Amino acid sequence: MIYKVLLASCILLILNVGFVYAEQGDKVAGKEVFERRCIQCHGENGEGNGRVADKVYPPPRNFTWGTFKYKTSPGDQVPRDEDLLRTINEGFGEASMPAWRDLMTEKEKRDVIAYEKTFSDIFETEKPPEEIDYGKEVSFSEQSVIKGKELYEREGCPECHGEGGKGDGIKKLKDIWGTREWPRNLTKPWTYNGGNKRKNIFARITIGIPGTPMPSFADKKSQKYLNEEERWHIVNYVISLADETKRVKKEDEDKPLKAKYINGELPLDVHAPEWKGAPFKALKLYPQDQANEKYFKPTNDGITVRALFNDKDIIFLLEWDDRTKSVPGDTDAEKMSEGEVFEDAIAVQFPMAILPRIPIQEQLPSIRHGDKEFGVNVWYWNSGTTSVPQLTNVIYSNGIEDKSIEPGSKVNLEGKGEYKGGIWKVVLKKDIKTSNSKNNFQFETDRLIPISFANWDGSNGGKGRKHTATQWDWLILKKE
Repeated sequence: MIYKVLLASCILLILNVGFVYAEQGDKVAGKEVFERRCIQCHGENGEGNGRVADKVYPPPRNFTWGTFKYKTSPGDQVPRDEDLLRTINEGFGEASMPAWRDLMTEKEKRDVIAYEKTFSDIFETEKPPEEIDYGKEVSFSEQSVIKGKELYEREGCPECHGEGGKGDGIKKLKDIWGTREWPRNLTKPWTYNGGNKRKNIFARITIGIPGTPMPSFADKKSQKYLNEEERWHIVNYVISLADETKRVKKEDEDKPLKAKYINGELPLDVHAPEWKGAPFKALKLYPQDQANEKYFKPTNDGITVRALFNDKDIIFLLEWDDRTKSVPGDTDAEKMSEGEVFEDAIAVQFPMAILPRIPIQEQLPSIRHGDKEFGVNVWYWNSGTTSVPQLTNVIYSNGIEDKSIEPGSKVNLEGKGEYKGGIWKVVLKKDIKTSNSKNNFQFETDRLIPISFANWDGSNGGKGRKHTATQWDWLILKKE
């Protein structure tokens, strides 16, 4: 009997020691994990100055400051270990912090947390914090969404996040370290750095984001105080703003964009009813990183494309979220711009000709404006300036340094753009067949056509080679 009691006690002791060890982590072992996994961004001494730090947005966290943006502990208290673990597991939305959930063991995660906490003495002087009180959760309902919208507007949230939550507010924001802060686009919850579950959103509203202009709405001494029920109403309103049509879906990646046949004239109007029934495809925009003047800090992250065609022409509706309308010479644009204002712009790229049916990797021109063997056509549109109207060009290119440009008016390329509520909508229309078959792309039905897109954000340094772009994708024209 005594033996059994002793054995049970030893097992319990081992389990308890193991649990404490797993919770606290081993900072010595964590140093090795940090140097293998984290040092490239966060730097040798955790100062956020790793060798790739200047190429990512937002900048890597400087752990020596002891300020952590995304946590569930009240007020100015240090983050909980669970907060640091969530960041490691899930990363930050579509920012540079990756999700390590399946790439690190649980022990490695706890160990690197223990080492991370050695960079600042706040963890030595502060007591382990408790989690915030979530109160009684308010279920999602139409009534709650209406109340949340009223509170969202009353508390001045549109000044940063915009009337429709696109992040297109009227304030130019910076954090306490002097870094430009672009307000979150609330219609894209998959980009939330602090998580997009209901409790994640409630925590952001309750705690704010330390070090940034995002305030806490749970401080009773503040004019922006909201009780728990009011905060849950805002959570429900934020959830209602999600626009899943902008999400790039994995199951759609290998499906071509289908152009819809119209028996009639094609509308040069972004609001024409014909667009409502047209198939669409959402595509991811990546920073241009293959040529000089690389663009590593974009804020426009995706584009949605629709296409219509008839027996003469083809037309595209290109739609993307942009926090700022960039028109050089416009006073409001200059106030919101990160540096000099350039034109917002979009481009569609095709090969100059349908290439032979050989393996796909040999069939595509270089994504970098084609190459000497296979040239490309680029249909280009920009927003113009206060003194110059919107512009369209067709660019004939056999590589970045080998190109010629024709005004859209000379080659039947028409374009028209409208900016409203944080969204650019641009239509580009051109004839399907041209007399100049050597350089101009000739569209054919019932076969896959390579297509790609590029985007310039003029208020965020977008100009020339500083742009985002999609990978090569596919378009198909079918009459049925």
